[in-house]
Amino acid sequence: MSPFIFRRTFFASAMLASLIVGGLMPTSALAYDEASTAAINVDAKNVALKGFDPVAYFTVHSPTLGNAAYSANHNGVTYHFSSQENLAKFNANPAYYAPQFGGFCAMGVALDKKFDGDPEAWKIVEGKLYLNVTKQVQKKWLEDLPGNINKAYQEWPAIKDKAPKTL
Repeated sequence: MSPFIFRRTFFASAMLASLIVGGLMPTSALAYDEASTAAINVDAKNVALKGFDPVAYFTVHSPTLGNAAYSANHNGVTYHFSSQENLAKFNANPAYYAPQFGGFCAMGVALDKKFDGDPEAWKIVEGKLYLNVTKQVQKKWLEDLPGNINKAYQEWPAIKDKAPKTL
């Protein structure tokens, strides 16, 4: 193992351990299915964002539970919307509204991990929706927002198709 990989792995492990020990992240805060290699975080019914409306984050600036009556399929998963209008907006540009990193925790991705995303721990940055595993973890993520986003985009291609339990 190269010294760089060792330092990066050690840093990620130390950071996650401190978050768990400090009570900021529950030990069960992994993606729904720890064995899934899917790049999009879904529930048992293949619904993204735990059924929350991705467009509402941009329009009403609040997490809003969607309704199965207003649903769309994008990249093989289902999204729910709170209105026909939001469904139409999503269908016009799904890549704009879909959460980054498949709805997994942005801080986790920056640390080479795939943790569940909490629809209540969200932020829009430069027109992109990001989730974190908890609001407490989000506070840490916000301490170096540009650095953490940059690191997550660097790490995502290498982990997006891996199962959370292997990371």
